[in-house]
Amino acid sequence: MFILPLIAGLAMSPLVCGASVHSRLNRQVKTSYGSLQGTTSDLNSGVTVYKGIPFATPPTGDLRWTAPTSPAPWSGVLNATTFGADCAQSYGPVGIFSSGSTSISEDCLYMNIWAPANATEKSNLPVYVWIYGGRFTGGAGSVPTYDGSHLASKDIVVVTFNYRMGPFGFLAHPDLSAESGHNASGNYGLLDQIQALTFLRSEIAAFGGNPDHMTVGGQSAGSASALDMMYSPLTDGMIVGCIPESGARSVHDPETYTLATSHRDKDAAEAAGVDFLATLNVTSIAELRNISMDILLEYDGESDTVLVGTAFENVTTFMEPPAWRPVIDGYVLPYKYGDALSLDAHSDIPILTGNNADESGASPSPGLTLATFTEQYTEMFGNLSSRFFDLYPANDTTTANTASNTMYRDISRVSTWDWATAWYAGGAKSNVYVYYFTHAPPNQTEGAYHGSELWYAFGNIPTFYNVTWTEQDYALQAQISEYWANFIKTGNPNGDGLAEFPASGEEKQVMWLGDSTGASYLTTAEERFQFVQDFFAQQIEF
Repeated sequence: MFILPLIAGLAMSPLVCGASVHSRLNRQVKTSYGSLQGTTSDLNSGVTVYKGIPFATPPTGDLRWTAPTSPAPWSGVLNATTFGADCAQSYGPVGIFSSGSTSISEDCLYMNIWAPANATEKSNLPVYVWIYGGRFTGGAGSVPTYDGSHLASKDIVVVTFNYRMGPFGFLAHPDLSAESGHNASGNYGLLDQIQALTFLRSEIAAFGGNPDHMTVGGQSAGSASALDMMYSPLTDGMIVGCIPESGARSVHDPETYTLATSHRDKDAAEAAGVDFLATLNVTSIAELRNISMDILLEYDGESDTVLVGTAFENVTTFMEPPAWRPVIDGYVLPYKYGDALSLDAHSDIPILTGNNADESGASPSPGLTLATFTEQYTEMFGNLSSRFFDLYPANDTTTANTASNTMYRDISRVSTWDWATAWYAGGAKSNVYVYYFTHAPPNQTEGAYHGSELWYAFGNIPTFYNVTWTEQDYALQAQISEYWANFIKTGNPNGDGLAEFPASGEEKQVMWLGDSTGASYLTTAEERFQFVQDFFAQQIEF
């Protein structure tokens, strides 16, 4: 993961006290639970930010591994000027996916809201609800990358929040299923996300937002979460659009079950929960609820073993999915993703999704030799391997790495287009817009890496990172954040002054965003497109 060092701005904003505090405090907002006071954004004086708003009762003690409930009312005026604690996770330094906060707690279900300073309860502005990524084990709504100031300045109310992760968010167990009232367990992190949407439905108007116009978005595990919000019947009627960045992928793409988009079936998840109790030498959920947060965190980075015994076990560009991840539990998620698409059993809402050039197997330095290239892809593609080597030829280390990258980039573009095709085939009517981000931010060597589009989509090419941003970066930020803002407002990214962003369709096109902008074909040759399709056809449906 690429981490940029924080050197100024948010991490080093000047302390304010006395009269300066008073000058930064903004209007009070009255919610159903009490009044609160926000403050002027550090990044835009025309935006007010409200931090650390409780949206659920703390899931601590006997409430550990229970569905979230509404927060208790508070008296007086809540000082909503500091972020709440991050949810339980292993500490990481501040970076693109990490807040760097040392305040970590199970009492963590807090949200943050950015709104135009002049917004009132009658403004009825579109709402963008962001779900952070981090492999379902890390991240927070307070990560500087997700600061909502720029998008809020475009007359959007932006929301981030925390949700339970790791074993706290995704432990399944037969006893937890029995006590749930729904015969389901393992999706507490997703239930937190649904509770955040439920809270916003009743309260966001006070901040200037339209409760009937909420778009949900996320990246990586947050992308998987945003899609799960679209798939879940518990959010029916709550959301009008979805922006999963890195991103929706074909239900036959093997990377779907190795990345955060993966899921577990209920029986396997519950069996893993039984094993987890045995590992900790406890025999009941009651005992487990008494084990300390720190001890449980020793297990939050565990990976599953779904690749063992498959053709992908020895492919170095594949990784096992996180052990703690969503469950097809019959309640929050009734269907596997392929079934949900084919049955049209999901919210039929516009989708804006895509991938980056240097993720999902591709990178500027894959590290392959010609021998490992030949060995890995002979095993991975099996009876299709001769076609692979014809379509992606290599004769030395350099061409082997180039061919590997070309293949993975083709797979990513075709995979997301294939997901959109399944979306339409199942009966969905709303458009899917597919992008492909190709620009490498400056001062690093990892290319258009996982998450690199976030700076541009949020409009947060920041003054507080040690990066020499160029005119091209600022122009790209203006373009991409405008596409995103248009989609949040209308369900369509297109607008005046922007290159046409086509909806996915039979033309097999994707919108390239980055060093060049415009619609282009998924692959450079029809034979490569058909090869990827044939490869997917041999995989299980996920």
